[in-house]
Amino acid sequence: MTMIVAIEFLAVVASAVYGVLLAARKGMDPVGVFTVASAVAFGGGTLRDVFLDRYPLFWISRPHYPLVVFGIAIGGGLIMRHFKRIKPLLLLPDALGMAFFTVIGTQFATEAGTTWFVAAIMGTITGTFGGVLGDIICNEIPALFRPAPLCATCAFAGAWIWLLATHAGMPEPYPLLAGATLIVVFRLVAVRWNLHFPAVRRPPGE
Repeated sequence: MTMIVAIEFLAVVASAVYGVLLAARKGMDPVGVFTVASAVAFGGGTLRDVFLDRYPLFWISRPHYPLVVFGIAIGGGLIMRHFKRIKPLLLLPDALGMAFFTVIGTQFATEAGTTWFVAAIMGTITGTFGGVLGDIICNEIPALFRPAPLCATCAFAGAWIWLLATHAGMPEPYPLLAGATLIVVFRLVAVRWNLHFPAVRRPPGE
């Protein structure tokens, strides 16, 4: 369980950093930065806990998480004043947060007795929906829902790697590391070569 807690903590930190970058890119004030960082860090895991009927919510049962996010938001907001370009910084914390949250979300779902497919969906939701909430708050169409480099697909694939590795009898932490590594590499490759699904059709009116 210690490994799970450590990975969850890293997921919160990476996601909070990503949220700070999103908010700073939009020129938000400290309240906005903390709000976006919290939404990204806690959004996906909160949905997972609600769907799986896990209470108290993970960030309430570990009350130091909001304090960590608060510190990252304040410190990160000050540091961001010195960066002219933020977009190049977004990719790594996004990939790491998504990877860590996905594998622990998948594990929590299997422990709740779900099927493999549902567990993979739960893992994907845990890993990606914080970013969706962050994009919505920043008044953007979430990258998850438009032709953009693969995101949810990376998380879904990593969830299945965890499931298969666990079923094969690999001891912890190897399934967690294997799933997270695949997600990070897959996401970096998708962005580097712009791998994405095409739109179903042109926007309305076109």
